[in-house]
Amino acid sequence: MCAKITGSEPGLVYSVLTNKCPRCRQGNLFTNPNPYNFKITMRMPEHCPVCGQQYELQTGFFFGTGYVSYGLSVALIGFIFIAWTLTVGLSYKDNSIFWCLGVAAATTLLLQPVLQRLSRSIWIAFFVRYDSTFVNSTKTT
Repeated sequence: MCAKITGSEPGLVYSVLTNKCPRCRQGNLFTNPNPYNFKITMRMPEHCPVCGQQYELQTGFFFGTGYVSYGLSVALIGFIFIAWTLTVGLSYKDNSIFWCLGVAAATTLLLQPVLQRLSRSIWIAFFVRYDSTFVNSTKTT
């Protein structure tokens, strides 16, 4: 007999931000919840442990996440520049623009593991939709 999940639909934004399976929005996309464990940062199971959804839909599926990660990084740097301009101000005369650039670069570098995981979560959510009536095809109960 196959398993079926019942209940209310979890939110898309919440499931993307918490790196959950886009089909059931319950299973974890990554084997380890810590993005700063660099040896296994991007390790994913082949299938969702809850609904059985295959994560890599085709060979090289996650190569497209580079574009999403780039967009997230540019948005983060843009946000930092806007926040810096509104709070401190930007000027080359007092070197504040260089300080802002340094803070933006350091922040983007430090958040890169989180941005990479988030980009994978966003990318797979583009192609796999939530299904409240899914049936687990890999596990039997």
